[in-house]
Amino acid sequence: MSIIDNKKAFHDYFIEERFEAGMVLEGWEVKSIRAGRVQLKEAYVIVRQGEVFLFGAHISALPTASTHISPDPVRTRKLLLNGEEIKKLIGKVERAGYTLVPLNLHYAKGRIKCEIGLAKGKKQHDKRESEKARDWQREQQSILKQNRR
Repeated sequence: MSIIDNKKAFHDYFIEERFEAGMVLEGWEVKSIRAGRVQLKEAYVIVRQGEVFLFGAHISALPTASTHISPDPVRTRKLLLNGEEIKKLIGKVERAGYTLVPLNLHYAKGRIKCEIGLAKGKKQHDKRESEKARDWQREQQSILKQNRR
């Protein structure tokens, strides 16, 4: 069950592989995410010292959930992955020139998970081409719908 999708990631990158990662969150963050007060548009993932971190994800605090603390909405959050997956990501990012981007937040067995994608950047002409293909698919669907009537 998806909480939020990062549509900008699919517009800017070719997603080659996907990984599901757990997140280290504070209590007020979980409540805010469940209320849908999260944004991944400008977020990115970085590997530092053998650990994976989520930068730039904006989680707005609920006024009722954070009365006794001063929450930082864009703090760095650690992502939890298997050791083998981290080694694979380090190899691809450092040698092959890939980028790690958060694709969505979703629930898995009651826990909040972050799906990250191993991605290559799109050029401007690639973006236009994928937009044309999407428009053509939409047009085909409307033509089929009209023919059925």
